[in-house]
Amino acid sequence: MTKPARQLYFLCTGNSCRSQMAEGFAKQLLPADWTIRSAGIETHGLNPQAVTVMAEVGIDISKQTSTLIDPVYLKHCDLVVTLCGDARDRCPVTPPTVLKQHWPLPDPAQATGTLAEQLVVFRQVRDAIKSQILTLSTAADN
Repeated sequence: MTKPARQLYFLCTGNSCRSQMAEGFAKQLLPADWTIRSAGIETHGLNPQAVTVMAEVGIDISKQTSTLIDPVYLKHCDLVVTLCGDARDRCPVTPPTVLKQHWPLPDPAQATGTLAEQLVVFRQVRDAIKSQILTLSTAADN
């Protein structure tokens, strides 16, 4: 009998940077039996710097879109990961069967300075997300 797909949701305020990068990494690094999505409390559009820094590591997120939380998908998730305090605090209530993790990462879209300086922050957040996804991957394999 085939095991049902596991569902994972990455949530952030605007679904423009952190959750989009997490979705991109998870689709590449987690087992194929995971269904992976990202969403936001609001939609802010896909941040071009997030697309740039993910492309630097060979992951194309340019076709992903900024979407609002789907309450039906959320309710059936195995794991929900919030990547900012706003999403954690404003996330709709989930059944007790849904595991939750919170990864308090800085919002790279708030980085200031030149484009090069902003990209440094995006890369730091990207790398922190990858590290977290690799930890999830190890746990998913066990």
